[in-house]
Amino acid sequence: MRGRERVMNYVKVILSVLAAMFISECVFFWPLLSGSKAIGAAALPILLADSIFSFRFWIVGILVFAFFYVASRAGATLRMMFFWIPTCAVSALGFSILAMYTYLFIRISSRH
Repeated sequence: MRGRERVMNYVKVILSVLAAMFISECVFFWPLLSGSKAIGAAALPILLADSIFSFRFWIVGILVFAFFYVASRAGATLRMMFFWIPTCAVSALGFSILAMYTYLFIRISSRH
C-alpha cells in the first residue's frame, strides 16, 4: 500500500466516524429536545450527555459507521453516492452547528 492510499484510507475512516457520530447524535438528540422542559442553552449539555451515554446511540453509531465503511470500499459510482456525498454533507453540517453553538456560548459568556 502506498503512502497516498494509506492517507486516503485514514481520511475515509475519520469521515465515517464523524458522520456516524453526528447522525446518531441527531437521531437521539431531537426527540429528547422536544420532550425537554428545560429552556435555553443550559439544556444542551444535559441532553447531549443523555444521548452519548445511551446504549442505542452507540449501536446506531456503529451501524452507520459500518455502512459508510462498506460504502467507502465500493465501486466509484456507489462510493460517490453512498460515501462521499453523505459523509461530507453530514460532517460539514455537524461542524457548522457545533461552531454556531460554540460562538453562541462564547458570546453569551463574554457578556456576563
